[in-house]
Amino acid sequence: MILIIFLLTLLTHSTSNASVVDFCVADLTSPQTPSGYPCKSSVTIDDFVFTNFKPGNTSNPFKSSLTPAFVHQFPAINGLGLSAARLDLGVGGVVPMHSHRGASELMIMVQGFITAGFISSDNSVFVKTLTKGDILVIPQGLLHFQFNAGKNKATAFLTLSSSNPGAQLVDFALFGNSLNSAFVEKTTFLDHAQVKKLKAVFGGSG
Repeated sequence: MILIIFLLTLLTHSTSNASVVDFCVADLTSPQTPSGYPCKSSVTIDDFVFTNFKPGNTSNPFKSSLTPAFVHQFPAINGLGLSAARLDLGVGGVVPMHSHRGASELMIMVQGFITAGFISSDNSVFVKTLTKGDILVIPQGLLHFQFNAGKNKATAFLTLSSSNPGAQLVDFALFGNSLNSAFVEKTTFLDHAQVKKLKAVFGGSG
């Protein structure tokens, strides 16, 4: 009898944590909650297809473009714990050091050469130059970067373990806001001219 009660308890616990619906295409007109968006009342097969993975515009100072298929662009992934993006890097293109606090990342190379790397929490550095067919995994929350290591355009597709992974770029966090330059200089050991130059590049003030 005790064994039966134990098994029923396990079954109840496991089914209570299971999803009660097959999917929940986001209703983006409703407020987002900590668990995601409410579900749309009516869906079609077109809701489950993302058609905008076209080459991005790399005519910018970073010579890079990220085309996201996060929940705001692809509502069907709401609540599924994954998303995708397309990364295009022109010659000399770079994605500055950044992190995704809530997501691990798979980087799938489809064209060119990209040097990518991440820094672990004990400050160990892991770097590799990747080419077509290579896949790199970047563990959740770690600082990482990418840059074009070839003489032609480079492209990779990314998958992330969150429908809304977000990102914090170190350079923008330091130089793209109104934090007083004196504070930046004191905490980074950069001189005033360097901080002023970087704030101009990243749109900061102060």
